[in-house]
Order: sequence, then C-alpha cells, then structure tokens
Amino acid sequence: MTLLDRVRGLFSTSDKGVPAPGSSPGQAGRPAASYMRGGRGVTFAGWNPALRDANEELGEAWEKAAARTLDLVHNNGWIAGAVDQAVANTVGEGLRLKASPEADAIGMTDDQAREWSRRVERRFQLWARTPTECDIEGRRTFGQMQAAAFRGWLATGEVLAELPFRRRPWGAYGTKVRVLPPQRLSRKTELHNRLVNGVYTDRDGMPIGYLATREDPYLGTVDFRVRARDRVGRPRVVHIFDGAPGSYRGISPMTPALQVARQFDQLADATLMSSIVQALFAVTITGDEPTEELMQGLLTPQEQAKASVEGVSPVEAYLDAVGGYYDGATLDVGINGRLSHLFPGQEMKFHTNDNPGADYKAYSSHLLREIARCLGLTYESATGDYAGATYSSVRMATGEIFKITSYRRSNIIRPFCQAAYEAWLEEEIEIGSIPFPGGIDGFNANRYAACRAEWRGTPKPTADDLKTAKAHQTWREMGVMSDEMIANDLGVEIEDVMEQRGREDAMRTRYSLPDPSEAVAALPDRADTKETDDDPDAQ
Repeated sequence: MTLLDRVRGLFSTSDKGVPAPGSSPGQAGRPAASYMRGGRGVTFAGWNPALRDANEELGEAWEKAAARTLDLVHNNGWIAGAVDQAVANTVGEGLRLKASPEADAIGMTDDQAREWSRRVERRFQLWARTPTECDIEGRRTFGQMQAAAFRGWLATGEVLAELPFRRRPWGAYGTKVRVLPPQRLSRKTELHNRLVNGVYTDRDGMPIGYLATREDPYLGTVDFRVRARDRVGRPRVVHIFDGAPGSYRGISPMTPALQVARQFDQLADATLMSSIVQALFAVTITGDEPTEELMQGLLTPQEQAKASVEGVSPVEAYLDAVGGYYDGATLDVGINGRLSHLFPGQEMKFHTNDNPGADYKAYSSHLLREIARCLGLTYESATGDYAGATYSSVRMATGEIFKITSYRRSNIIRPFCQAAYEAWLEEEIEIGSIPFPGGIDGFNANRYAACRAEWRGTPKPTADDLKTAKAHQTWREMGVMSDEMIANDLGVEIEDVMEQRGREDAMRTRYSLPDPSEAVAALPDRADTKETDDDPDAQ
C-alpha cells in the first residue's frame, strides 16, 4: 500500500478503516465521545448514586437533615446569626397586605374597589398587630408568626400551620393562626390509601388532608387526620414547601451545606486545640541527660541551695519556683539568665503560637461562603466581613441575592399570609364588618377574585441611597418609571405617600412654611462634584 492510499484511508467514511497497532478488527475499547467519559476513570468509576423517586429520598433523609440543621442553629454562632439575617432580609417586620381585588369579577367599579381595598387593609392591620386576635396562643403578632414560619422552613424545608376558629369574650375575631413544627406531620406512606409521607391526596395528586401526630396523656403519640379545606374552600391547614416535581414534602435548604458547616466546626476546634497545645508546651528542652539533671539546670544557684536544704527534688523545686512566680513574685533582672545554667549538649527552644495558620482565614472564608449561599445571603451579609468589598461588588451581590429573597417571599411566606388573609376576610364579610356584593354567598362564589392580593416586604438594600435616588430620578424623567414603581422599590405604598404628602402640604400652608422640594432643587448636583475617597470605584 502506498502512502497516498494510507492517507486516503484516514479520511474514509467507511467503517473498515485501518486497525490500530496491536488491535484486531472489532476489538472493544475504541475511542468514543460519550457522556461522563463512559463511566471510566477515577472520577466517575466509583460515583454511582441511585436514581430514586423524590418522595423516597425525602422520606429517608428528612428527619436526620432537620435534626442536624436545628443542632447547628442551636450550637453554631455563625449559623444562628446567618439565620437571623436571612429572616430579617426576607420577612423583616412582616410582609404588608396590598389588597388587589378583581373589580369586574366581584361587581365593583375601579374607584369602589380602591376604596374597598383601603378599608380592608386598615382593618387587617388591626387584626395582624394584635396577638390576642391573630394568634391562637395570644403571644405573637402576624409579622412574628411569619418570621417563625420562615425559621421553620430554613430548618426543615416546610411551613406548617393551622387556621382554627376561636372567638373569645374580649375579642372581635374568631379567625386565629397556629404555627406548628413540621415534625408534627407523620412520615407514613400507604399507597393504597393515597397517603404519601403523611399527605393524603386525591387521584390527581392534590393534597386533601394530612396525617398529623399529637401526644395523648394516656395513649402516647397518636395519629389523627385533618382535612386541608372545609366544604366551602376555607383553608384549615397550611403546608408550604419548595420541592422537586412529584414530591409532597420539602427538605431544609441547608442540607447541602451540613457537611460544610460540620467541617467549619472541626476546623475551628482543631485550630483552637493546636493553639492550646502550643501554649501549654511553649518550651522544650532536648539533651542526653536525665530529666532530673535537666530540671536542675533550670534552677538558679539560690533555688538549688534551697532545694538542697529542704530535701526536695529539682522537679519539685522548679515547680515551686514557677508557682511562687505566679503567686506574685516580680521579675528580678539581677538574677543571671537561666539559659546559662544549661549543661553542655542541652538545647532549649521557645515555641511561638503559629495558629491559626496563613491559610486558615482563606479556607474558613470559603466554607462560610458556601453556607451563606445556601441561606440565600451574601458572604458579607452573613459574616459582617466587608474587607476588600467595593461599592460595585456589594451592589451586584445584593442585586443577585435579592432575587432569591423575592423568590422566597413569593413562594414561602406569601402562601402562608394569603391563607390567613382569606380566612380572615371570609369572617369579616360574613359578620358584615366589610361590605361585599352578594354578601358571604357572593364572596364564596368569587373567593379568588376577592382575595387577590400582593404582599410587600422591605426594599432591596442599597449601598448608596443618593445614587439610587439619582437613578430613580433619571428613569422617571425618561418616562420609563412611574411614582408607584419608585414607591414599590422603596417598600412603601404610593397611596399612603400621596395621602401623607397631602396632609403635610395642608400643615405647611397653615403654618406658612416653605415647600422643602424647592430647597432640594437648589442644591448642587453631586455629579458635578468630585467623588470622595470613601467611594472605592472613584479611585
């Protein structure tokens, strides 16, 4: 075969190419472009996890994951502080109601719906801010119950609550909320009864009831079934989670970081122990002589004479001397240095504390970053360490993390608030405190249109409020941002702002005060001034 024929064979589309040296036609092991290297190599050869249903995974891992997460929250200062920060960022003082009923569906005009919404919001605040009205236990406001529910979700991946009706003699409302620990739900699965991890479903998979547990003084732990809603659709049990498709239970978002959190504790403990050991054994002596002779070399002539008179060993004399020193003896610079009393061939080393090592901070920061990521926080927010952070980096990180905060507000806290709001509004309409077209029957027929609402929390944090204000001003002047959109970014209600401004304008007119907006307009534009040194991006 000529060289040209061999070259042609390399680019031939036929499967009958020239076999590789040392191999025969049809031999296995030919190179192939397969996923994951075909399962070969040190990376994939021993990595063979089982692909199981999400409910099986949750049923097996939930209890240990929840217990370990709670243990970290109780005993790890970093985790406890980060959880507090996550609750503050997501819930704050509590999400606020913004009623937005569908006017056409409930038979109201836009103006009527607006006035109706304002009345509903004011009356809901009375209920939500009074613990004896909103909490069945009479201990928490509705905002505090939101925080408790979110804490439970961070630890267990679930929010569990019930909406009992209990009217007390001194109260105006019967609708109450009780936040429950998710471990009160049973983990049983009975497929023939459509029970999966404590959740009863219909044939379509929709939850219709729950199997809960309670402690009986005579029978111990007993199971009982609770319906998810009553016959008119009023929620009785609130069960919220964020899981994979087909799952009926959730798991803590901290689960992927449990090993990392444990490693951080072990790193801190090992570093501390190393420092303690180095502090205890700060001096070592090496030599060929016995220990007693070495200890005698550490004593001054006065101490050696005293030991000889008292008949004690050099070890005891040395320990007495050390004890006497710490009992109040002062350093006598007139005594010769004790290094001169060492015998030939002896060596004394003074050890300094080298811990934590140079890589301790870098590695511990890496572990804390992973923990903060699972909690939906920036590293700076979770640890309070802003060393090396710039305005741009903080602004970008805050903007990215705030999307996670918004997601959790919408999918974890909002359903909890919405269920309580629906139950409360139903009672208000039924007793006639809030008028509604068609009364309670009209409400039940248009429940979802009447209960449509938004739940707003604290605004996105900003690194520079003045720059944010200038950006809002620019967008507004360009016509792409309205006053309501700016108010939403600031976490306030535009109607509340306009109403308050109207009252303040009337007060200024009454007292002959100037309009403050004119004074603000007279101030020089900061864009025309030189940036200060505290702005890292301006340097």
